[in-house]
Amino acid sequence: MSKIVRSSKYRHVFADAPKKENIFDELKVTKTAWDANYVVANPLYWAVCWDSGGGGSFAVGDLKKPGKWNPNAPVVAGHKSAVQDLDFHPFNDSLIASVAEDGLGKIWKIPDGGLTTTLTEAAQTLLGHKRKVGNVKFNPTAANVLATAGSDMAVKVWDVEKGEAKLSNEGEHGDIIIALDWNFDGSLIATLSKDRKLRVLDPRQKKITQDCEAHTGVKGGRVIWLGNKEKIFTVGFTKTSEREYAIWDPKDLSKPVVKSTLDTGAGVIMPFYDNDTNVLFLAGKGDGNIRYYEVVDEAPYVHYLSEYKSATPARGMAFLPKRAVDVPACEIMKGLKLTTKSLEPLSFVVPRKSEMFQDDIFPDCFSGEATVSSEEWFGGKSGAPKTRPMGQGFVPREKVADFNPVVKVEKELTPQELKAEVERLSNRVSYLEAELIKRDAKIKELGGN
Repeated sequence: MSKIVRSSKYRHVFADAPKKENIFDELKVTKTAWDANYVVANPLYWAVCWDSGGGGSFAVGDLKKPGKWNPNAPVVAGHKSAVQDLDFHPFNDSLIASVAEDGLGKIWKIPDGGLTTTLTEAAQTLLGHKRKVGNVKFNPTAANVLATAGSDMAVKVWDVEKGEAKLSNEGEHGDIIIALDWNFDGSLIATLSKDRKLRVLDPRQKKITQDCEAHTGVKGGRVIWLGNKEKIFTVGFTKTSEREYAIWDPKDLSKPVVKSTLDTGAGVIMPFYDNDTNVLFLAGKGDGNIRYYEVVDEAPYVHYLSEYKSATPARGMAFLPKRAVDVPACEIMKGLKLTTKSLEPLSFVVPRKSEMFQDDIFPDCFSGEATVSSEEWFGGKSGAPKTRPMGQGFVPREKVADFNPVVKVEKELTPQELKAEVERLSNRVSYLEAELIKRDAKIKELGGN
């Protein structure tokens, strides 16, 4: 990426190593082989995929209570196998979604003040995937709309209140989906698969609108949208195992807007983009450094700003919503770096001497309020994210998204009904087994694994 010295108000952004008393330590981070970021956060809580035997769980901690983790502390434990990905609800800080190797998605409600006992009963269960689920992402503008994807090569979009997969795209991905992201107004989804292909999906039309080979290397990658620039950013590897990035126009994936190598590091790059400042953060798995760049609309499109360096390798990374930053301290982003057993808070600051509000580095930010309801979104309506000024720092949201899950009441079956239900489920299992055999044969025929 370009390292030309250029004028930018973010050119001197820096982050200091966290003090020991501010670190969340002695964590039992997951050992799952699935390549995810393993950590998410909002202004109240952090959540980390957990290493637990005999099931799947994740820990939820209070951001204001750093220190050593109590090994007997309660966790969220409702999956039958390892949790692979997490995402906090963008409009309700007490809700979090999880997906796991057991093929299920679940929505959890964190009690006010955090967990006091281990949480095993989910507020909603999302049943529909046929294999492991490895990706979960809430829609950025529509309330209670969630996308999931994974090893069954299907992308499903859920109304999480009703627990229904209202939209499903199946049969159009040639391999396991390893990453997905919504665009700025929540109308499109970009996916990256193990077949190295980038795809743009219009979920409401149930079709892939564009696809291309994003990177030629066999290692994993990531995909994100560059906010209201309506461009897609991918990271992956070359044939010679160099880490590289690319920017794409979703309307024409025939060639990248720009593509360039980064370095020869072995770990997957985790990208994060701040739409308000146009600053792009790249954190490498297996190394401790976080580089940041400014994205512009003209060539070379990406300009190097600076780098946070650390000898402690990262296992995962998360950035908090802009609502969580310390505006008087000129903090433009707040991150959490996950290591093998700790969570390190990082504050990215623009150095300023004045104590007055710096409006040039704090444009209006995402308010954390939904633009459309789930019914409106599934009916075809979309809209840009709502914003609010940052001059007064964090201001509580006017309205937190409601979540009223539909509870399925089960009646007691008669012996005849029970026998019929067992037969129906047995037939369904036989059908699914036959379909999996057909799909595996087709994958082998196409040269997959």
